[in-house]
Amino acid sequence: MPETKKFQIIKGIPIFSSLTEKELKEIESLFAEEVVKKDEYIFWEGDPSNWLYVVSEGKVRVLKQSASGKDIILEIISSGDLFGGVAVLDKRPYPASAQAMENSKILKLSRSNILKILDSYPTVAIDIVTYMGKRLRDAHEMMRSLAAERVEKRIATILLRLAEKIGIEETGGTRLDINLTRLDLAEMAGTTVETAIRVMSKFGKEGLVDSHAKKIVITNKEKLQSLLENK
Repeated sequence: MPETKKFQIIKGIPIFSSLTEKELKEIESLFAEEVVKKDEYIFWEGDPSNWLYVVSEGKVRVLKQSASGKDIILEIISSGDLFGGVAVLDKRPYPASAQAMENSKILKLSRSNILKILDSYPTVAIDIVTYMGKRLRDAHEMMRSLAAERVEKRIATILLRLAEKIGIEETGGTRLDINLTRLDLAEMAGTTVETAIRVMSKFGKEGLVDSHAKKIVITNKEKLQSLLENK
């Protein structure tokens, strides 16, 4: 019997990497499925953290409102990625909001079912610690970049990370498999839309990217990477 899309997604979740296929099938029924429309919020900052979420199809952005009221995109979540996990595990409200960037499907696992899984399969706890540690290191690196680097480096870092995560290699470069506006880039980089437009125009003239409408292709990944290495 062929695997369902739901099972394939669960099979790829890092925190369940120690489970066998038989064990994964045993926990499959614990996941609820939900469809969310573009721009719909899955949860808001401050909401009770009752669920751990996984993107099945589509893209979700995690964003936080600054003291000035401006949204800052902290992360873009794509198929197979977890979000909301830390808050669920420490029983605190969600520290940021999650919004669908396009029509998406998500899987969600309640806190009580997470505890059931941990009780039945203790090795999952080690997988969770490993996964959360990696996410924490990535978050610290991004925060360091946003706090210390000039805007060109910040936007270059974002483009390269997106290329690694959701890039599609094709003739002419690496296409980012997402509709990304200049406003999205500005919110991720902690800058203004005008500055994001200026930097992307500069990158285009230098042959680093090719962008039109909401589509971005990185045409010279090596040169873009070299920007991060220059002082």
